[in-house]
Amino acid sequence: MNRKIALITGGYTGESEVSLKSAGFVYQQLDKSVYDVYLITITKDSWFHVADNGVKYTIDRDDFSLPMDNEVVRFDAAFIMVHGSPGEDGRLQGYFDMVGIPYTSCDALTSALTMNKAYTKAVLVGIPELYLAKSVQLFDDQRTEAVGLVEQQLSLPYFVKPNAGGSSIGMTKVKTAEELPTAIEKAFDAENTGKQVIVEEFVEGREFSVGIYRRAEGLFVLPATEVITQREFFDFEAKYVPGLTEEVTPARLTPRQRDRVERLVKAIYTRLNCKGMVRVDFFLEKNTDHFYFIEINTVPGQTAQSFIPQQVRAAGMTETAFYGELIEQTLLTRR
Repeated sequence: MNRKIALITGGYTGESEVSLKSAGFVYQQLDKSVYDVYLITITKDSWFHVADNGVKYTIDRDDFSLPMDNEVVRFDAAFIMVHGSPGEDGRLQGYFDMVGIPYTSCDALTSALTMNKAYTKAVLVGIPELYLAKSVQLFDDQRTEAVGLVEQQLSLPYFVKPNAGGSSIGMTKVKTAEELPTAIEKAFDAENTGKQVIVEEFVEGREFSVGIYRRAEGLFVLPATEVITQREFFDFEAKYVPGLTEEVTPARLTPRQRDRVERLVKAIYTRLNCKGMVRVDFFLEKNTDHFYFIEINTVPGQTAQSFIPQQVRAAGMTETAFYGELIEQTLLTRR
């Protein structure tokens, strides 16, 4: 009998559009001879599944079952493809823990922690050879003094971004003091990001992204991707508008750099107690060749052009095998 998998998409933030695309790609790739896959859309108003005949069925949130006609579908696992809240900030994970359904992503604590960029950096302090850009965390009640706090502690240029956002939504590269107040307000006002802002000093260097996940035999680091963009930085448009970014997979790294990246990504995954697949973004600083952590993404994008699928193919795997492996590891380790 096939396993019943809830493939969860949607969400409460501006990233919901990306979530729908990611889930659509995963749905296409999953082996339907092994899994019965139900696409479940989550919005603020409703959690639902639309059947092949167009009929909309509502999830029973008491136990995350799906009443459909004369049957009730009960799921063996949830494949979370919700970027942002509530799929990447620990809320869905805590819910699934309570109703007893295993899921493919990091647990509730790790998801909540890693959604907060400043707290994540604090936990990663002390990993050998890992560098962290100097930064300031701003809270909503500090809006009136935010500019002064930043200027006292950091040097231009800055990256200003929501502390709990994704897809570079609400993010600005600030090159002059006059640009800072507007950038801070933009980051504070980004929808459903917790009204916290992080401001970091700019690190000049090459930008990379690398996926990692746990296999039966241990952690496996995927080939890195180098991001070369025509934009000022890798913003929302650069990520999702074709032609604005060149992505090189596998990245052009020396053997020593690849070894260091693998070692550091494994250390980050372990320190943060990650589960399933995650993606770590970083800079290699110009001249020093230091590895600077940017952020970790616990529900990385999964369109055909996204980093993880590129890296899976570069590693000699198919997305079908990769997603199946994630589900099987989830079922094996979270019974």
